[in-house]
Amino acid sequence: MPQRVQTSVSVHMFTERFSATPRGARLARRMARYRLDGWGIPYGGEISERAAQIIAELAANAATHGRVAGRDFELRLTCTGEAVRIEVSDARTERCPTQEPRRPDPDDESGRGLLLVAALADEWGVARRDVGKTVWAWIDRRPAVGRPPGG
Repeated sequence: MPQRVQTSVSVHMFTERFSATPRGARLARRMARYRLDGWGIPYGGEISERAAQIIAELAANAATHGRVAGRDFELRLTCTGEAVRIEVSDARTERCPTQEPRRPDPDDESGRGLLLVAALADEWGVARRDVGKTVWAWIDRRPAVGRPPGG
C-alpha cells in the first residue's frame, strides 16, 4: 500500500474595514504592509511594493468613487506560498470598473489607477456582491520561469 504524504500549507488572512476617506485608504495600505511583513514578505521587497501600490490605488478608488455615506470599505488579504490576493470591497454597485480601463487623455489629472493595477498585478478583476462590488488583484509569489529568484 502506497504511503500518503501530507504537506503543510500555510495560509494567512487579514480582513479589516476602513472609513471611506483618504485617511482610511492610507491606513489600509500601511496595515497591509505591516501584515505582509509579519507573514515573511519584507518591507521594500518587490511583492510588498507591488501589493502596497495596488492597495493604495484600490483603497483610494473605494474611498473616492465607491463611497456611500455611512459605509466603510473592506480590505481582505490572503497570502499563501504561491500568491498574495488583495480584495477591496465597497458599497457602490453602479460604479463598477471595466476589465479594460480607459486610457485617460495626457492632460487628465486622474484616471490612471486601474491601469497601474493592471500593470502591477498578475491578474485582476471585479466581482459583484449583493451590496456593492469587490475589486481584486492577484500577485504570483513564485519565481517567473527563466528568471532567477528575486530577479
